[in-house]
Amino acid sequence: MADDFRRWSVGGAIVESEGRLVLVRNVRRDGRFDWTTPGGVIESGEDTLIGLGREVAEETGLLVHRWAGLCYEVQVHAVDLAWVLNVEVHRSTDFSGSLCVGDDPDGIVVEAEWTDSDRSIERLSTAPPWVREPLTAWLEQRWESPERFGYEVRGTDLSTMHIERVDWNPQISRW
Repeated sequence: MADDFRRWSVGGAIVESEGRLVLVRNVRRDGRFDWTTPGGVIESGEDTLIGLGREVAEETGLLVHRWAGLCYEVQVHAVDLAWVLNVEVHRSTDFSGSLCVGDDPDGIVVEAEWTDSDRSIERLSTAPPWVREPLTAWLEQRWESPERFGYEVRGTDLSTMHIERVDWNPQISRW
């Protein structure tokens, strides 16, 4: 893989309470929106779980006290756009605070809500496959050991992009 690919390290949070989890509504630059778990880019040199806790607080107002473990990892290789996204999704049931749209410095998150599994799956219909498919699978199966999901994106325009599920590629550097 070329060294000039831009790489992002991202953390995603499954924050659960009483059979429900938090989803946030994100407004993208082009005006479209999608629902995802809270999370975001982990800063260079930042510990993943510390960065993820920061993102959850910024986006939802919730303070995570402890992480229960890694649920799954996602790797996205956008060939024609020259970027690679590596995501770790962790789960927490140990948090405090009241759910509200937090102080998202990126201004992307505009809504946050507690959702049951059915509502979560419905909300995820607008999310990219690399967000929707792993979370939906986790909600349906609740595996105990982390799973890995790989995706390849071809094309440069959202309306004509081809997104394909592929094998996890250990040669794509993580963070």
